[in-house]
Amino acid sequence: MATITSDATSQVSEPKKHKRGRIERDQIKWGLFFISPWIIGIIVFYLIPFVASFGFSLFRFNLANPDATEFIGLENWQRALFEDPNTYQSFGVTFLFAFISLPIGLGFAILLALLMNTKAVRGKALFRTMFFMPTMIPLVAAVLIWTGVLNEQTGWFNLLLENIFGIQATGPSGIRWLANPNLIYLTLTFIGLWAVGNTMMITLAGLQSIPTEMYEAAEIDGAGWTRQLISITIPMLSPVLFYNLVLGTIGLMQYFLVPFVLNGGSGFPDGRTNFVGIYFFNQAFRFFNMGYGAVIAWLIFIVSLVLTIVLFGSARYWVYYAGEE
Repeated sequence: MATITSDATSQVSEPKKHKRGRIERDQIKWGLFFISPWIIGIIVFYLIPFVASFGFSLFRFNLANPDATEFIGLENWQRALFEDPNTYQSFGVTFLFAFISLPIGLGFAILLALLMNTKAVRGKALFRTMFFMPTMIPLVAAVLIWTGVLNEQTGWFNLLLENIFGIQATGPSGIRWLANPNLIYLTLTFIGLWAVGNTMMITLAGLQSIPTEMYEAAEIDGAGWTRQLISITIPMLSPVLFYNLVLGTIGLMQYFLVPFVLNGGSGFPDGRTNFVGIYFFNQAFRFFNMGYGAVIAWLIFIVSLVLTIVLFGSARYWVYYAGEE
């Protein structure tokens, strides 16, 4: 009797295996067929280069002399981590610039989004279009325009400061926005603010998704604009802010095009624009040290991954999701 009971219990406890029918198998096959271009693209253009780049890091591989390729193991990694001070200098420059530009960029985007979300501003559709339009201009063309605008002799920005505000901005003792080591990070940040429209639009979408009933209840309780901003807007907007923060951090770790167009990757002035993306480009495509350049690329990936993990780990303390308890 006990044997019969145990057998029955075991039969009940064991889940029945689901057998796929012909229709379900056909659906899976057709689904794989339709997403196969995406899968092939991921494998060919992302996964294979990703693995190959690590393979390159184990070789002394120079594009100018590929016949002299030599397997050297972890020597490139040892050089980058323990022997090359330029690696840490480039990462330090990148972190310093991120520390300055990221809060200013995100804060400016939030300010614009708040203005575009108020009822007091007229013609908001026009302003949204104007703020977003710079993102449609190719970045190289935009940087070349800014080199003229910020020229220390003929740029209209210095001329505006001199003619309207009386500040000596031109001439030998003028303001050198692109050549002064103490001003270059603020200048690059200012150039970045010109294309903040995309971040502003994402933030504005987050603002418009906040239920208006929460503001109405706060007004009934006597909460002013500042209290509503601190207690309602910022917490409800925190997922969008977190999204922008993660993308901004990863983007700054890959910051390359603006300083390259300005200075050709020379690090001018005084090495302040020798960002890690510039250093990677110089090693891989200027000096043709592809093996060592692959190591720098992997370090950029590892640091970006660590920073992203840290941000996701901190999200539980300040990011609020309405669906969570």
